[in-house]
Amino acid sequence: MAERSTAAVDVADNSGDEPLTAKADQSTSDGVAQNRERDTDSKEAQGSGGTESPGKASPPELHSGHKLARRYRLEECVTRLDGFSSWRAVDEKLRRAVGVHLLPADHTRARSVLAAARSSALLGDPRFVQVLDAVDENDLVYVVHEWLPDATELTTLLASGPLEVHEAYQMVTQVSQAMAAAHREGLSHLRLNPGAVLRTSSGQWRIRGLAVNAALRGISSDTPQRTDTEAIGALLYAALTQRWPYESDAYGLSGLPKGVGLIAPDQVRAGVHRGLSELAMRALVNDGATASRQEPPCTTPEELVKAISEMPRIRPPEPAFTAPPEYQRTTYQQGTYGRQMPRPGVTQPMPAPPPPLQSRTGKALKWAVSGLLIAALGLGSWQLAEALMDRSKSDDTGPTHTTDGNDKGGSKTTPLKPITIQDAQEYYPDGKPQHAKDVGLTYDGDSSTYWRTYSYNGGPVLAPFKQGVGIVYDLGSARSLSAASIGLNYGGNHTTVSLYATDSLSSSASLSSMKKIAEATTSGRQLKISAAKAVKTRYVLVWITAAPYSGKDEYSGAGYKQAITDVKFTG
Repeated sequence: MAERSTAAVDVADNSGDEPLTAKADQSTSDGVAQNRERDTDSKEAQGSGGTESPGKASPPELHSGHKLARRYRLEECVTRLDGFSSWRAVDEKLRRAVGVHLLPADHTRARSVLAAARSSALLGDPRFVQVLDAVDENDLVYVVHEWLPDATELTTLLASGPLEVHEAYQMVTQVSQAMAAAHREGLSHLRLNPGAVLRTSSGQWRIRGLAVNAALRGISSDTPQRTDTEAIGALLYAALTQRWPYESDAYGLSGLPKGVGLIAPDQVRAGVHRGLSELAMRALVNDGATASRQEPPCTTPEELVKAISEMPRIRPPEPAFTAPPEYQRTTYQQGTYGRQMPRPGVTQPMPAPPPPLQSRTGKALKWAVSGLLIAALGLGSWQLAEALMDRSKSDDTGPTHTTDGNDKGGSKTTPLKPITIQDAQEYYPDGKPQHAKDVGLTYDGDSSTYWRTYSYNGGPVLAPFKQGVGIVYDLGSARSLSAASIGLNYGGNHTTVSLYATDSLSSSASLSSMKKIAEATTSGRQLKISAAKAVKTRYVLVWITAAPYSGKDEYSGAGYKQAITDVKFTG
């Protein structure tokens, strides 16, 4: 967090000795909030809630692969709005995913965004997604924040139904406590909606965009505590009912029927917890409305925290245990476990063992079997001795004949030998590389490192979005190539790879000028490609034309994509 601390302390604001945290509302005071709970944009930027025009400033013309401060590599633009853009990026110094907000330095909100980011960084509360850096350089202002690949937005959770009652209770408790702590330091959110609330894989709830999201859109409020409290009430209402507590639809949720007004969650959906339903109404109460049991409304996050503490604690559901399968006895069991237990006072007769072969028929059978065994042993010994004698004669009188591995009539074949890769270059004839600097990771002997493609919306076949992606390998000299083994990072339906013999490492050579060696398809993570006939070449192209669909991970979004971890050639 060294960069966060330095960015947070160096605040370009000469307004006196007033604490930075007291300036949170000022940092978002360049606009008027309008329809603040009805914006429906996705990700971290759900629309502009302010009335201020961004002026003549325009979004910076940046693209995937651009680096900021020679450290933050932009990967995917998730929002482009009102003169600013938000990106998923990679911190190459610490090798982790981060988020970046970008806007021109001459944007009317640039100063406010910097002040809001640095004030938010000073809070340092782990319940908020942390601001890591806030920089003004090269005519750009950018804010770097945490990226949580294992977290899920509340919007996504509600797409499948309302939250379980204990989950809803944990959400409103943790969000209320976090916002109460922020307001005690003079910071407000003003953009608290289902897209700004995340649940991590450990079950913790975190809030992103504190002060910064509102500053990006020029949103302010004369009553920031009231605004955030009402937003928490709307979140709880949505978590209990899977409905948005206003007439308009928002965040993938249906609004309330028109003309009905604000009705309690337990009147919208059966089985809603009564205490949480009343809590949501107390947070949403405004403009003369009253709660169902006449409790006073909650107008600040602090009052909401107090109201939650006065409620009976909602415990998590009991874990469900499945009964073990009934014990099955088998015919192989011995002793008392395999037999019925005797009743008390009753003597059970012991089963008599089968009689030995003592009868005349049994004796005859034993002698017959013994005779057959003796005859078989004698015949086998005689045949073995005869075979050894014939072999000895053929060794003495027969001509000597040596066969090499290439003799078609021989019984031996030349074993395949590994071919050492000397160099590699990414092949991109369309002039659009994937991750050219990472090609060396495909033959470094470390299966945990890889070269990856970008994520594509169509697939598995990449065309027409992309004819293919690949790497040309230099074998050092012309070698006889017979097969290849390629380790893949993603499995699924499906990956198609072709091998081509080419004349150089250059990307300017067309695919039609190359000689196709072989092609293979797999749905697993290991692909074996064998040529019908060995081809002599120095340069070989590994060309991917189809890739499986995979979800979002640390370095890339969901889509059709593939990564190569380990390449080996044999010949």
